[in-house]
Amino acid sequence: MDFKLLQKVKVVSTNHLDETLLEIMKTENYQRPLFVMDHFLSQVEIVQDVQTELQANGIEYAVFDKVVSDPPTSVVDAGVAAFKEHKADSIIAIGGGSSIDVARGINIVRINGGKISDYVDPQVTIKTCPGLIAVPTTSGTGSEMSNALVVTDEASKQKLAILADDAVSEYAVLNPDLLLSLPKNMTIATGLDAFSHAAEGYLSKLASPVTDAICEKVMFLLYNYLPRAVKNGNDREARERVMVAATLAGWMLNNAGTNVGHSMAHVLGSKYHIVHGEAVAYALPGVLRFVGPVMPHKVREIGQILGAVYPENAPEEQTTLIAERTYKDFRDQILGLHPFSDYKISHEELATNAEAVANERFAGNTPREVTVDAAETLLASYGKQ
Repeated sequence: MDFKLLQKVKVVSTNHLDETLLEIMKTENYQRPLFVMDHFLSQVEIVQDVQTELQANGIEYAVFDKVVSDPPTSVVDAGVAAFKEHKADSIIAIGGGSSIDVARGINIVRINGGKISDYVDPQVTIKTCPGLIAVPTTSGTGSEMSNALVVTDEASKQKLAILADDAVSEYAVLNPDLLLSLPKNMTIATGLDAFSHAAEGYLSKLASPVTDAICEKVMFLLYNYLPRAVKNGNDREARERVMVAATLAGWMLNNAGTNVGHSMAHVLGSKYHIVHGEAVAYALPGVLRFVGPVMPHKVREIGQILGAVYPENAPEEQTTLIAERTYKDFRDQILGLHPFSDYKISHEELATNAEAVANERFAGNTPREVTVDAAETLLASYGKQ
């Protein structure tokens, strides 16, 4: 049966992270968790408070803090070794998408064996992987809810996407206090990543009326609360609402997927080191225009959520252009994303990646065929203001 909505992750929203994680340990009878994070987070007071609380209650933990941005497969392999050395029985992943992706990879390999690169092939079976508790510290990737992980192949520099419905988090623990110190540029990038998850899922061949309703709400929340979080990082209500939106958007990754916008981001991000949330934000206007002819009502709705005003009886081509312009205004003027030109990459150089974009796995979810010629057109508009 073709299910249109499935949610396996137990989601907890808490104001007391230490107490909540201890309760999860006791509920599931986990005694030896491995913390997976980057080195900076291992020094953060709220994380150390969690570790102190666990230790005081007889929970023996270890820390793997070697996570880096765009993690290579070797980091996952090293994490598996750390898991085995500690004789761990669970993983507490604290961080952004990179930390949670690495933790998911560790969890897959520690149960299924081999190396994480073995599981890029969708034909390879992945057994159920319990024991992953995800604690996001950004509001964008949705990794705490996602069935996907992305790692970088060190030889080819390509990003490898692995999809595994049986490797989602057992728990997602949301605590907005972890976000209050998130820098402005990261707040913008991660928030726009969440918006792209919702918008691309909305414009995906996998979308359904059920996922559409959630994607619409995610975009609404981000339009109304992300600018507040950008303006004042200590606005706890805004941080919490953006965090919820990002988590719901991550859930939609499993049910509606993404499209060629993420294909461009994966190909260009790994090759030119473009921040992922920025990479998808530079791609989305072109996606709106590309999908407009086959989903004009949905593109129009995205613009309307963002405050667009359409002339009465405006033709579909015009409403698509207005929606595209309205998104660019939200991205560039309201939020203040820096221009793509800052990366100093020419559009002639971008065009050399057309074949890779057309062949990237998520391009197939786009409701129009992404040929090499179509990818060239999308790349020609990439990042333009």
